[in-house]
Amino acid sequence: MFHRISVDPSIQAGRPCVEGTRIPVLDVLELVREGITHEKIRNDYFPDLLPEDIRACVQFAIDVIATETIEVATPA
Repeated sequence: MFHRISVDPSIQAGRPCVEGTRIPVLDVLELVREGITHEKIRNDYFPDLLPEDIRACVQFAIDVIATETIEVATPA
């Protein structure tokens, strides 16, 4: 799925975007968070997206979180 997401410093200041578009992954994820259906996202917001693009955005976020190490301070 990563082939559907690209990072190019000359597009959207290097933020991850759907490949071949200037649509930031973050914008798609915010719509998903609001409970907007994939169909409505494509019809009303980003008609150039395919269903696979929306799933790729969600998977990209999952993969980024999976590689992060979160340090939690313990009370002294």
